[in-house]
Amino acid sequence: MKLSRLLLLIALTLPAAAYADDFPTSGRVEYVLECMQKHDGKQEYLYKCSCVVDRIARALAYDDYVAMSVALRYQSLSGERGGLFRDASSNKDMAVKFREIEAGANKACAVPQR
Repeated sequence: MKLSRLLLLIALTLPAAAYADDFPTSGRVEYVLECMQKHDGKQEYLYKCSCVVDRIARALAYDDYVAMSVALRYQSLSGERGGLFRDASSNKDMAVKFREIEAGANKACAVPQR
């Protein structure tokens, strides 16, 4: 009986583990290239920025990462288009949460904020 419960528990947690850290390679590459560009394209940031995106991937599902990073990125748009991202409290909350996750990853990976 205990063995069957253990097997059931393992079977239920495997799908969740399979989807954890689900960032596609292209998403990781885009993040690393943009991060490196912010730091003058220095080779040392290839590894540091890779570390950051790996930590972000452990903290967020890819769909959440996309939603949060878009909310943050487009808050600086001017006019009505930017208002959609600036005015909604859910977008503000997502942007703040993403900033916190990214700042923690930057600190852990020795990447200065820019």
